[in-house]
Amino acid sequence: MTENKMVLEFVNKMKSLACPDEVVWITGEKEQLDELRVQALATGELIELNQDKLPGCYYHRSAIDDVARVEERTFICCKNEADAGPTNNWMSPNKAYEMATDIFSNCMNGRTMYVIPFSMGPIGSPFSKVGIELTDSIYVVLNMDIMTRIGKPALDMLGDSNDFVRGMHSKCELDPEKRYILHFPEDNAIWSMNSGYGGNVLLGKKCFALRLASYQAKNEGWLAEHMLILGVENPKGEISYIAAAFPSACGKTNLAMLIPPEIYRKKGYKVWTVGDDIAWLRVGEDGRLWAVNPEKGFFGVAPGTNSKSNPNAMASTKRDTIFTNVVLKKDMTVWWEGHDDPPPKGALNWKGESWNPESGEKGAHPNARFTAPAKGCPSIASNWEDPKGVPVSAIVIGGRRAKMAPLVYQSWDWQHGVFIAMITHSETTSAQVGATGVARRDPFAMLPFCGYHMGDYLRHWLDIGKKLTDPPKIFNVNWFRIDGDGNYIWPGFSENFRVLDWIVRRCKDEVDAWESVIGYMPHYEDIDITDIDYYINPGKRFNVSDLRVLLTVESAIWREGIPSRQDFLMTFGNRLPKELKDELTAFEHRLRLGYQTNL
Repeated sequence: MTENKMVLEFVNKMKSLACPDEVVWITGEKEQLDELRVQALATGELIELNQDKLPGCYYHRSAIDDVARVEERTFICCKNEADAGPTNNWMSPNKAYEMATDIFSNCMNGRTMYVIPFSMGPIGSPFSKVGIELTDSIYVVLNMDIMTRIGKPALDMLGDSNDFVRGMHSKCELDPEKRYILHFPEDNAIWSMNSGYGGNVLLGKKCFALRLASYQAKNEGWLAEHMLILGVENPKGEISYIAAAFPSACGKTNLAMLIPPEIYRKKGYKVWTVGDDIAWLRVGEDGRLWAVNPEKGFFGVAPGTNSKSNPNAMASTKRDTIFTNVVLKKDMTVWWEGHDDPPPKGALNWKGESWNPESGEKGAHPNARFTAPAKGCPSIASNWEDPKGVPVSAIVIGGRRAKMAPLVYQSWDWQHGVFIAMITHSETTSAQVGATGVARRDPFAMLPFCGYHMGDYLRHWLDIGKKLTDPPKIFNVNWFRIDGDGNYIWPGFSENFRVLDWIVRRCKDEVDAWESVIGYMPHYEDIDITDIDYYINPGKRFNVSDLRVLLTVESAIWREGIPSRQDFLMTFGNRLPKELKDELTAFEHRLRLGYQTNL
């Protein structure tokens, strides 16, 4: 398939290490992929679903101790420990290669090694980059076909270049004690072992498109970010593009595929999906920030997805989708908690066991997934694969905060926006191994995915801002604030469009704001709550009083966070940019004064 000497050298070196019985190059042709599906069905790696109801769809179960990202076993392996930074696990490259070589030795004996050439980004785009993933998992091959552009076109784009990511994966023995995801940014390499879970083994996704790409972006002058991209179209046909950063399982996919409320749809408003998880951004010749989605599919969290929360995602999964760790129904269709249908009788849970919905145990794993092609999404933008990308008008930062963070506010400028991202708290979810609901600071939702020192990462954001003559405005949102009874105050889902509308109007200078201690805040009357069909408690309809609560900035509560903010930023040491230290000092001064002014 290729005469690229560096590619062939990499494949042959890993073949000698892993000792597979056979090596198969993935061409991307339908006939080859169909044959691999037949093989996976024969071994049980895949289960065929009801082809009348879910054409082209399959089911997969991972090992019961291999269901999420393993952040504690994910390492950045660079020469100098300081370059990995305090928020990453570090291992020296020599130690990592020695350990991994021992684990990979003969690991594919009796198995087939699949060579997957793939492109992150549209073929031929100046944004795009090539990787080669070697794997012994057909599940990985078929998921990579959905998520990336695989096969000969990627090799043709690479040509004779040495600029490709070298990805090595093996299920090995699925031993959790020898499960590691190793990133070698200085070598453009990723080695993943003893896992079959998508977030750890689809190396084009978080491993390449964020951890390695963020390091490449720093060196090459662009940004690789954990961001969705969407377009908001107004009744005039004008489209404003938004890039938004949310931690995993915090509603990113729902927002990317949002359908406006009926009151807006009747006026002609629309939302177009460009990407749901990752954005690569570059400074354009026009001084604006341009973004492209490097992926080709959606790797979404299934639980909680339904026709109310995300009808477009539900439609996307109706064909050519791989479901992982959901409930398998008797009619060979799927179910999960939060699905439109009631809990099924006589079904198998995500472990393959008979499941009784009345037992109190969840049928689907909380991090159960669907891998679906983006082209099947009803809201997919016509220009989602445009090689030049789309121009970004707004950057939105979000997370899960039960208290304190208001519904929406805007930074004063680019530097202040980077500061807001730096101090943003979010509560952990089931997408990562460990306790859920624990608040942690997560700058730009990149804490688990930045491939180098977070202080240098924040400096890079400041540097990008200096290159922009027409920068996007930066906002923070929080859909998850709760009342005293533990109920969500804001209805969320499609109603989030009301906040996006305010954001777009701010970007167009069509609406005013007032200056609070944390940034620009909306006037209550500028967020339209007409016809919100939502009750916080039985008999209590959402009203302007609830909106006032969501937009209240209580300096006293923000002051309580001063010690934790200081502790977090101290971990960056002398790599924390002085500009952001100054922002923190000014912020704390405003909090102590209780500064709040109406414009």
